[in-house]
Amino acid sequence: MTKLMAIDGNSLINRAFYGVRQLSTQSGVPTNAVYGFLNMYLKLLEDEKPDGVCVCFDLPKKSFRHDMFDGYKAQRKPMPDELGQQIPLLKELLDLMGVPRLEKEGFEADDLLGTLARICREDGDSCVIVTGDKDSLQFLSEGAAVRLVSTRMGQTIAENYDEAHFKEVYQGLTPDKIVDLKALMGDASDNIPGVKGIGEKGAMELLCRFGSLKEVYRNLDDPGITASVKRKLEEGREMAELSYRLALGETLVPIGERAEALRLRKMNEPGLYEFLNRLEMRTAIKRLGLSPGQSEKTKGFTPGPVTELARWEELRGRIGNGPVCCAMPRELGAVAVTADGGTFVLTETGLGEQAFSSALGELFSGGYPLVLHDAKPVFTALASRGSNPRGLAFDTALAAYLLDPTAGGYTLAGCAAKTLGWEQDLPDVDGAGAFSPLGAAEEEIRGLGVRSALIAALYETYAAELQKTEMDRLFREVELPLVSVLARMERLGMGVDKARLLSFGETLQSGMEELEASIYMLAGEIFNIGSPKQLGAILFDRLRLKAYKKTKTGYSTSVDVLEKLRGQHEIIDRILSYRQLSKLKSTYVDGLSKVIAPDGRIHSTFNQTVTATGRLSSTEPNLQNIPIRRQLGGEIRRCFVPREGWVFLDADYSQIELRILAHIADDPAMQAAFVNGEDIHTVTASQVFGVPMAEVTSQQRSRAKAVNFGIVYGISAYSLSEDIHVPPKQAQSYIDAYLQHYAGVRSYMEEIKRKAKEQGYVTTLMGRRRYLPELKSGDFNVRSFGERVALNTPIQGTAADIIKLAMIRVDRRLREEGLEARLALQVHDELIVEAPPKEVEQAAALLRYEMEHAMQLKVALLADVSWGENWYDAKK
Repeated sequence: MTKLMAIDGNSLINRAFYGVRQLSTQSGVPTNAVYGFLNMYLKLLEDEKPDGVCVCFDLPKKSFRHDMFDGYKAQRKPMPDELGQQIPLLKELLDLMGVPRLEKEGFEADDLLGTLARICREDGDSCVIVTGDKDSLQFLSEGAAVRLVSTRMGQTIAENYDEAHFKEVYQGLTPDKIVDLKALMGDASDNIPGVKGIGEKGAMELLCRFGSLKEVYRNLDDPGITASVKRKLEEGREMAELSYRLALGETLVPIGERAEALRLRKMNEPGLYEFLNRLEMRTAIKRLGLSPGQSEKTKGFTPGPVTELARWEELRGRIGNGPVCCAMPRELGAVAVTADGGTFVLTETGLGEQAFSSALGELFSGGYPLVLHDAKPVFTALASRGSNPRGLAFDTALAAYLLDPTAGGYTLAGCAAKTLGWEQDLPDVDGAGAFSPLGAAEEEIRGLGVRSALIAALYETYAAELQKTEMDRLFREVELPLVSVLARMERLGMGVDKARLLSFGETLQSGMEELEASIYMLAGEIFNIGSPKQLGAILFDRLRLKAYKKTKTGYSTSVDVLEKLRGQHEIIDRILSYRQLSKLKSTYVDGLSKVIAPDGRIHSTFNQTVTATGRLSSTEPNLQNIPIRRQLGGEIRRCFVPREGWVFLDADYSQIELRILAHIADDPAMQAAFVNGEDIHTVTASQVFGVPMAEVTSQQRSRAKAVNFGIVYGISAYSLSEDIHVPPKQAQSYIDAYLQHYAGVRSYMEEIKRKAKEQGYVTTLMGRRRYLPELKSGDFNVRSFGERVALNTPIQGTAADIIKLAMIRVDRRLREEGLEARLALQVHDELIVEAPPKEVEQAAALLRYEMEHAMQLKVALLADVSWGENWYDAKK
């Protein structure tokens, strides 16, 4: 007996499209529906283990049902363009995977499924129908020869049906009665009219009583049918009969195929690899165990031999004058070099510690143009050994990031797979026994050599792409020199007064205990304040406060909800205060205490390849998220201190994003405000509210400030109204008044959106690109997000470029002038320098000058510099 799995292709790809978040290739080709379908298919294949598979599709042309009823499916919205583009891709995927598919002009996929089910039943085979459409329930048959697997919103299997389960769900009716049910109640999704006034409950009652549509109409005079229902049935008889014919699946479609003929064929592995690689579905390639075909391998990457050398002099003579591509393990126990002469490896165990250290010193002395992948960890590790690594000429991880800033990861293996078609695993080169003794770790040596060879191949591709996309200057003037700056900052770290930090933690704990006692008293019982479920029960069941949101797991007690409840009960303010103290203690006091190094400092990691806008991020721990505005949050910053007797200099840009907006939009009114040294928020308030600048109130300035910064982020009237607590209509009037005064900004907003849609990306002043496939979406919310990103990226991205340039210039000047002061931290638009008292004036002047001259704009860049004995006091 053959088991056939018959799949409703249109149903599954539709559910995948709406169930999987938007995905697209870098060039903007949507892929989420294909990706979701493939995952569902592979899961079904694993669960069902069929002998044969057939995926059935509707054709765009009308079926015989449209001839019966002009209104059939007439209410359905057109298929979104992003979904329509993926139907041909899915069919191509199925063909490459050797999956039979079926479509027939004049018929729907349901009819093909029903026909396949009938054929299987007649031949003694079994059939599993996979669809999200309950119409196919009518094809269930005695003995479970046909089963329906329902799918919902991208979830692979929701419910299995056989005849027994159908009867259980549908109160004893047999599966064929799904047609009778729809004839009575109709089907809004297909615009099947049914009997007007008869819903699902009424239809079920009639069928359970009389058994079928025909018997319902034979028994209209039955005393169990009320006069009202009888009238509806009589008036709707013609529609009921039409609806029956529309809902009835055709099982005699002339297709000819039998289950035996629909066995899975052999996959076209090279073609499938190329297809999935083109759609950038790396996880699918790995899941299917695919590798490039011979033609792809020829076009892609093939590593050459790897030779281990016993002396640095042997390597020096083979390097040549061109780029030197290097790979090193985390522990720096070896180095692989790929240059014109081939690929070579030096190991510490082979050369000896002193000779190997000397070799690394010469290699990273600045005399060789080095190419690495993710160079900063190597530079940081080398610096920890007391060396001053130099000579970085290219970083393939940074290049990959610039070329595709939203890829989400830039490992060497991932970049090589995507760019070179390299599908093999890279051997571990960080094991405890790696590279010891000489010649005994061939696999590790080979793996390290392959890494450097991959870096060399990526270098050739990425260098050309950076030139092509006009990002070479950005790469060489900003991202590349920043690597050494960040490595030095990570090595230096930020000093922490641990005693003060722990003392503050005790203060927080005491405050939490006091609040806890008062909350219990107001609640009338002891409960877990940190449990949303228990807190919700107290607030909304016991205290009867208004519940704004309720999820499947209970009431929402988010900060937004609690803020709306302020004033309704005094317990709310105490809960919010408790949460603030709890977060400060757990996240900052407890969290920071755990990562203080033996030298008494915290060495955060700065990431260059995380944010799509080009901003740096900080992890382990995140020092860019240390609170400052509130008094208690500021106490955390007081715990960050320079070395004894030194000070922190704190410099941050004044309204840098608005100054960039004034430059890019070339808005005369905004530029004049900055040139004249006026307060931009007061100027905006004056124009928006129509009052003289001298009469602008603090509330008006605050609201104007929200408009100023909101415009940069493409804020909507609704969001602005939420921020400043006014009705949306009033917020819109503020935005309109703003754009009327700053006409240049209005023109910029219109032009940048037009240009972004035309090009598919936006750029910063330094040429940093952000690709925006969202602008092609048929989904309004997705498209609106893309437009907001298009507005903001040139502003925020340029600000990121400027602060990076400032970091490079400040770091260079401090070292060139022989100062002891060093750059310690960057937080968005803020730089912190640690300096001895004797250098404060000089370092402050240098810091201000380099920040204000990092880039020439039509309005001046201004930096405010102050200093103090801890981070909080330094930011005056």
